[in-house]
Amino acid sequence: MSVEIARAIARAVRERGGRALIVGGWVRDQLLGLPSKDVDLEIYGVPASELRMVLERFGPVNTVGESFTVYKVADVDVALPRRESRIGRGHRGFEVSGEPSLSVAEAARRRDFTINAIAWDPLTNEYEDPWNGRRDLEARILRAVDPRTFGDDSLRVLRAVQFAARFEFDLDPGTREICRRLTLDDLPAERIWGEIEKLLLQAAHPSVGFTLALDLGVIERLFPELRRLVGCPQEPDWHPEGDVWVHTLMVVDEARRRIHDLERPQQIAVMLGAVCHDLGKPLTTAFVDGRIRSIDHEPAGVAPATAFLDRLNIHTIGGFDVRKHVLGMVAHHLKPHAFSKTQPPAGDGAFRRLAQRVDLDLLARVAMSDCVGREGHHDCSGIDWFVDRARQLGVQHAAPEPILKGRHLLELGVEPGPRMGQILRQIYEQQLDGQVHSLDDAIAQAREALRM
Repeated sequence: MSVEIARAIARAVRERGGRALIVGGWVRDQLLGLPSKDVDLEIYGVPASELRMVLERFGPVNTVGESFTVYKVADVDVALPRRESRIGRGHRGFEVSGEPSLSVAEAARRRDFTINAIAWDPLTNEYEDPWNGRRDLEARILRAVDPRTFGDDSLRVLRAVQFAARFEFDLDPGTREICRRLTLDDLPAERIWGEIEKLLLQAAHPSVGFTLALDLGVIERLFPELRRLVGCPQEPDWHPEGDVWVHTLMVVDEARRRIHDLERPQQIAVMLGAVCHDLGKPLTTAFVDGRIRSIDHEPAGVAPATAFLDRLNIHTIGGFDVRKHVLGMVAHHLKPHAFSKTQPPAGDGAFRRLAQRVDLDLLARVAMSDCVGREGHHDCSGIDWFVDRARQLGVQHAAPEPILKGRHLLELGVEPGPRMGQILRQIYEQQLDGQVHSLDDAIAQAREALRM
């Protein structure tokens, strides 16, 4: 639908003596045979003063960037070719002007990579490819359009990371060196997260991006908590694949395979849980009785995971408390396996209490990714038992709601205050242990507590 609207706009532009080209990611994705829904249209030869009138024929026109003439019509972003000049640091440090007389080659010069600098004429089916982007698509190479201006926006380093992973492309050596030299201290958290989210959710193997990020110095500069995983040893019997960094990348790729049925906030939580799950190991790893141990690395990982989430400004997303559940996964990622191995296996109360701290379904996905995200064969069947039991108890996503409420105690004559809170907690603990099944049970236990 968006392409048809773009084609109709292109016809109207041609009537005015101009030309409209689809540019950017849509063209790249079509050439790669990938789905793409975002259509960007660049208008040549039509003055800014006339463009809005042309667009109004196709529906309401919403201004995205009035100063450099960017509009949204239906689902299409429409803009004049733009010239950008660096005037300061950060993503706002640009002077941008719309110039309808720019050549296609000059307009494409401001783009980051050659694969994003290809234009397509929806009326003639012709490609405009002044920077040889199609050649680089075929060679599976990410290459800067203009090495002199590529570093004007340091976010392009992170774009290189996520593009390399999403498309499984190599980074051109010259562009790689530019990326290594760029400082990243001018990037706000929301821009960093925007690229990391694409890496985690859109790449089939996010490890490709993390490996490149380590090589480019991105991990060291932006995520010191992750950098500490590099070289942190693990017991070979359990982790023959190598250090904690190598293991973490394997876990991240495994987690990526296990999120397709989730909503976006839950997908993010699982992927961040996988990234952060072993951040406590550098703090706890030691040789004990001739073996490498990381005792209590789960609780030790909460502080560095919190720092990592702070760097990305991750809190609640789409009404879901991502931070809470990521930290819960870090603190308890060994529990799904451990619950099945204790003798006797963990009881119902343990499941209900753990469900207060983290979504058990999401926790199990990270735990399974942790179990299989290593070399060698390891028995992961206990995690399946954990999932089945959580579902049987109805606590796979949350702990049970307290049966006894404050209003019930008010009816028993209990005044609001510490005593009421104490009784509510006491009865809820009994409910978690399976001693209270109904409101009648809860009230009976409350009456008993009041007599004490």
